[in-house]
Amino acid sequence: MTRKIQLPQTKYLLMGILPVLLVIAFLAMSGNFKSSVDSPTGGLEEKFVILSSANTNYCAPSNFLDAKADNDRLQGSCCSKMDFHRYAEQVEGLKQYSGIDVIPSDPYDIEASLAKRLIAYDKEIVLTAQQQQVYDKAMSMSMEGGPCCCKCWRWTAFEGQAKYLITEYNFDEKQIAKAWDLEDGCGGSGHANHSEPEKI
Repeated sequence: MTRKIQLPQTKYLLMGILPVLLVIAFLAMSGNFKSSVDSPTGGLEEKFVILSSANTNYCAPSNFLDAKADNDRLQGSCCSKMDFHRYAEQVEGLKQYSGIDVIPSDPYDIEASLAKRLIAYDKEIVLTAQQQQVYDKAMSMSMEGGPCCCKCWRWTAFEGQAKYLITEYNFDEKQIAKAWDLEDGCGGSGHANHSEPEKI
């Protein structure tokens, strides 16, 4: 007479639960993968939320940097509200200049030390007549009609930046205008308004 061996009930229970757990794990992993594919901007959205509410970057003359420590950061938009789609395009576009330390990687998050350095270039660098033509052409080609939407510290800083790029990297007018457009910190999708900032 053959004797039947009975398996413990716990083993049957585990055998029933295990497939369910595997399915849940697979779905969870699939969801995470899909999420990462659908959102290539990753942490950029979180940074956008922070920068869009920051106010240490505003329309002020270049001397306002005198009160800033070198490790301070100039964050946020100086004029209009930031637009995420435009912001993502700018950050992506600026990656091509990662080897040039005078071009910021984020137009809405700039170190005060870099801003001071660029303003110093504006005072120190004198363009030749031919180089000045490159600069003038870049002015007319840029989205804002110049280094910034108004003649504030950013205008002076990116004017100095352009002088440096023209003299040290031989940038032409198209390259200068493109860099200006990508590092535009005025917010929105761009606008031209060359007003003078209030004195502080």
